[in-house]
Amino acid sequence: MIPSARAWIVAAASAALLAGCATPEARTRSALERTGLSRPVSACMAERMVDRLSLAQLQRIGRLGQLQRAGDFEEFLRLTRALRDAEILAVVSSSGLVCAARN
Repeated sequence: MIPSARAWIVAAASAALLAGCATPEARTRSALERTGLSRPVSACMAERMVDRLSLAQLQRIGRLGQLQRAGDFEEFLRLTRALRDAEILAVVSSSGLVCAARN
């Protein structure tokens, strides 16, 4: 194997490993962005949410991003409310208010 090919394989393997190790915060931020929330608000909310919700709850929110683009925070809250989890709704609501005020 030539050195450049070996280096490419190592780089590709490293990237694959890092992708599988994404933090809950990074995954949550990405899911929020996919629903249509802005990058700064998504980053702020994800930071707050990972400290307050369980991994299972974060995964439920992440699946919202796979369903559709909410477009705005009110629509995202409607989708969140449909999960029928009072704790998720409380954390998302408070995080959205705090983060919208900051950004």
